[in-house]
Amino acid sequence: MTDSGNGEDTRLRLLYAAGDIFSKKGYQAATIRDICRKAKANVAAVHYHFGSKERLYEAVLRHAHEDALNRFPIDMGVDGTSTPRERLSAYVRALLLRMLSKGENSWHGALMAREITEPTPMLGRFVDRSILPRVEKLREIVHDILGPGADPGLVGLCVQSIVGQCRNYAVARPILVRLFPDLTYDESGITRLAEHIVRFSMAGMAHYHDRQDGETVLDADQAMTSCPGNHLRQ
Repeated sequence: MTDSGNGEDTRLRLLYAAGDIFSKKGYQAATIRDICRKAKANVAAVHYHFGSKERLYEAVLRHAHEDALNRFPIDMGVDGTSTPRERLSAYVRALLLRMLSKGENSWHGALMAREITEPTPMLGRFVDRSILPRVEKLREIVHDILGPGADPGLVGLCVQSIVGQCRNYAVARPILVRLFPDLTYDESGITRLAEHIVRFSMAGMAHYHDRQDGETVLDADQAMTSCPGNHLRQ
């Protein structure tokens, strides 16, 4: 099979074809031949443009990450003057949209989910370069919610809980849609999930708030009073 189009066009076709195949088959099962066939490229094209299957996979991960951030940036247009809750809402909504939204490159979320459940040797570098900066941003938001004296370990646990809630809707999607038929993954459904996760997380973090100068950073009673089912506290 011969290439069609210029070099950059071939490179992009390989990226998109590889992303789709890696997300469906996993890194180990995917073959260069399958990728090149889907990309309508010569089997030597992967070596020419990327050097190896491993480097192609790294390039696909990086591309998926950068493209998702361009479409759904972490702050979603919310600036630093916004409240911690507003910043958390923007962060969670953007994270869910990156994981769950469908579109031309709908394999992005599936690829990330597979990399987490079936980690490859490239996971470490990807975490350090791409995921860590985003987690640090969420850590800052959670710290602002809990207050200046918040224990770093507690901040980390809250960060993991928030991300875990979001990740659940991506990884367990086939099961959840069967257990909860009213669960939807369209834009309004994702917005609803984001609002729930933020409200649930804020209510939980209310019990860890710090006091500074006699004022609460987060009022637990207020958070729980506004939450349906608050009779469960009795």
